[in-house]
Amino acid sequence: MGFKCGIVGLPNVGKSTLFNALTKTAAAQAANYPFCTIEPNTGDVAVPDPRMDAIAKIAGSKELIPTRLTFVDIAGLVRGASKGEGLGNQFLANIREVDAIVHVLRCFEDDDITHVEGKIDPVTDAETVETELMISDMESLERRVANLRKRGQTGDKDAKLQAALMDRLLELLHDGKPGRMLEVADDEERKAVNGLNLLTTKPVLYICNVDEESAATGNKFSKAVEEMAEKQGAGAVVISAAIEAEISQLDADEQAEFLETLSLEEPGLDRMIRAGYDLLHLITYFTAGPKETRAWTVTRGCKAPQAAGVIHTDFERGFIRAQTIAYNDYVTLGGETAAKEAGKARDEGKEYVVQDGDVMLFKFNT
Repeated sequence: MGFKCGIVGLPNVGKSTLFNALTKTAAAQAANYPFCTIEPNTGDVAVPDPRMDAIAKIAGSKELIPTRLTFVDIAGLVRGASKGEGLGNQFLANIREVDAIVHVLRCFEDDDITHVEGKIDPVTDAETVETELMISDMESLERRVANLRKRGQTGDKDAKLQAALMDRLLELLHDGKPGRMLEVADDEERKAVNGLNLLTTKPVLYICNVDEESAATGNKFSKAVEEMAEKQGAGAVVISAAIEAEISQLDADEQAEFLETLSLEEPGLDRMIRAGYDLLHLITYFTAGPKETRAWTVTRGCKAPQAAGVIHTDFERGFIRAQTIAYNDYVTLGGETAAKEAGKARDEGKEYVVQDGDVMLFKFNT
């Protein structure tokens, strides 16, 4: 199960610097985690999770295999992309293929780096990109809705319902608001919206690329972005791409020392990766044993059989039950055997909703 975050932004905002730092991080991980493969515009990176280390230590695991996210470097956007300006068509096509948008915004001043709009205003930059996406969505919906309206008038109930949903989205977009701000009635309607594959319904994480001095505290530009993100229900993370580029060249000890001098507890990329993970409503469960401790990604609300299917489809088809130990119980008690003795290893059935951090062992028939 792969999840992709597309990194977007106007020219000269630090997008490439950030992506290069990500890919260097992923390349370094490749020595320990064999699944980290890199293509020219793709970085497959591990999701930092200290819980895995704690579980592996207790289980005596020889190998640790973390869960991961894929970041895709998408061609820079310019005003008019929805009409094909610059690499507009490629840009829009690439965004359709990702699950979430990581939008890098320039939140620093530097006379040596030209801004495409001639001024530093990250909120306006965000609106420029959002406007192009909204125009593209409006054109897409308008092409489709006319035929559905006609079918609805002839008694096609499904067409009528779908047209009504599209009309609500069009009203929102014409009001200058992205599709993700649509209030949906239930999960079924949410699935219908997702099925339209619109650009502005994808979740967004704003990356505030600040100067080195503002990496720990942010600045006036990043605060404006955070206020905008809160209104939209989007995420925001403050990062200095320049610092991340330096960190990616250091070994673990050097990184810790360098971060301490900057009053930073961890690399900004770690926070960015975790924020991307949360943005997609993902959680992690673990399997553990002497051979390996492994993290598995599932969507929040996933039930036990579907979680088993992430490991192998046979596990889902032949699911019987799942031995489940909460992370805190596993660590506090000291592993599977002690958890069983304390009555904390539960046998859960097909309706069990997997919780973040669960340590699981599946029983199934082949």
